[in-house]
Amino acid sequence: MKLRSLLAAFLALCIGVLTAACSETPDAASVDVQKLTYDQILNTGLANSCPQIAEFTRGSIPIEPGQTIEFSDLCLEPQTYFVKEEPLNKRRDAEFVEGKMLTRYTSSLEQMTGEILVDEDGIMTFKELDGIDFQPVTVQLPGGKQVPFLFTIKNLVAKTLTPSDSINTSTDFVGEFRVPPYRGAVFLDPKARGAASGYDNAVALPAQADVDDLTRANIKQYDTRTGEISLQIAKIDEKTGEIAGTFESEQTSSTDMGAEDPEEVRIRGIFYARLQPAA
Repeated sequence: MKLRSLLAAFLALCIGVLTAACSETPDAASVDVQKLTYDQILNTGLANSCPQIAEFTRGSIPIEPGQTIEFSDLCLEPQTYFVKEEPLNKRRDAEFVEGKMLTRYTSSLEQMTGEILVDEDGIMTFKELDGIDFQPVTVQLPGGKQVPFLFTIKNLVAKTLTPSDSINTSTDFVGEFRVPPYRGAVFLDPKARGAASGYDNAVALPAQADVDDLTRANIKQYDTRTGEISLQIAKIDEKTGEIAGTFESEQTSSTDMGAEDPEEVRIRGIFYARLQPAA
């Protein structure tokens, strides 16, 4: 009996220690990641999390016609992924199916900079200029199919649909961006074929080099496509110039340099940025 009591007490002590250790794990909503050390961030997933501001923050930032506002630390953190799939029943329309991300802790876009231009009518134009604005991501669908794509907002130009005299929680930006290929021009496939280097056909099959079925795989294409995104501002801290909200983006997946048809991918998540008037 004494041994059982001793074991129970020891087990309770271990559980208490583990609970206390877990409770000390920093959370993106309650801490400033920039103030943490490398050891505090390591293996927590915080490096992939965008900064957050208080839920009750509902301010506004006044703007004037002709004004230019610079933004920095723009961060987009994807949270859910959907891929458009053709249904087995031909009578039904294609629909987006949620997928599971296979990429670990390297899916967010961050440290992006740009500017918001205000025209004479009060329409705002949001332009992304620089930063870590692309990440290779792979998602897996319920059936096991894996879809790689380059999550990006390169050269984003988005506008508000209605004029306004301030940036507030009703401000929505809608626009288009450039989607570069998932593979680079010097990438070589397993048969050493590439767009800017390598062979122009499968060397092991010289007699079939010009077969129509292999044309797409042999002739590599470095195509740039276009994606669409909407940014909905939900929180504003007018004292610090911080804004945050949600986004929904639609773009195409990798085509393996033209060898495959692109899939339509929809990404939803949260974003954060810091605004300041241009000098």
